[in-house]
Amino acid sequence: MPIYAHSVPDIASLGRLLGDESRAAMTLALMDGRAWTVGELARYLGIAKSTATGHAHQLVDGGLLVEVHQGRHRYLRLTGPAVAEAIEALGALSGTMLHPHRTLSADTRDKALRAGRTCYRHLAGRLGVDLLEALHDRGVVDKSWELRSPGADWFAQLGITAEPSRRPLVRPCLDWTERRDHLAGVYGDALCDHMLRESWITRNGSTRAVRLTEKGRVELARLGVDL
Repeated sequence: MPIYAHSVPDIASLGRLLGDESRAAMTLALMDGRAWTVGELARYLGIAKSTATGHAHQLVDGGLLVEVHQGRHRYLRLTGPAVAEAIEALGALSGTMLHPHRTLSADTRDKALRAGRTCYRHLAGRLGVDLLEALHDRGVVDKSWELRSPGADWFAQLGITAEPSRRPLVRPCLDWTERRDHLAGVYGDALCDHMLRESWITRNGSTRAVRLTEKGRVELARLGVDL
């Protein structure tokens, strides 16, 4: 017999999908917004490619990942922003961190992710949190999360304007390492993309860790945002 009295979303099936540490780690790796092959994910997680393939099939069938074919290659990516937002929210809700085996390289990667990373298409970590705080101080994003004229003008200097969308222009996203908000939404995504394209931030190898460059620090300061 059903244990509910009316129709409800099947949250339990998603819980089972993410209840495996390897599958959860695959979704977290894909939070960099890029597409990965199964082989790349297997090497990143340190598991057999056959194991990663099985996990990938389950995640695709469960609607959390999509498979993209390009030539002879098959790539995996998160289904969309809603999945990324759900994963980030679960990370913030968890309250527990799973740590890798303590090695110098693992500690270095961990510190880099905490310092700055991409959260799907926007910035997170201390860099993302500090950037949002500076934008609040500058009056670009107000505390009511309305993008008023001064803020829109600031983004327009960077060539960032809003296209019609059902997504909010700016919204808070709770950072799972800093436990404070970083900037998400249409403008949050566009700002991260601009900073990567203009080399204001740069990626650390193949991970989703990023760091602010000296060029980025100077350009942001020119725009009244000191980091």
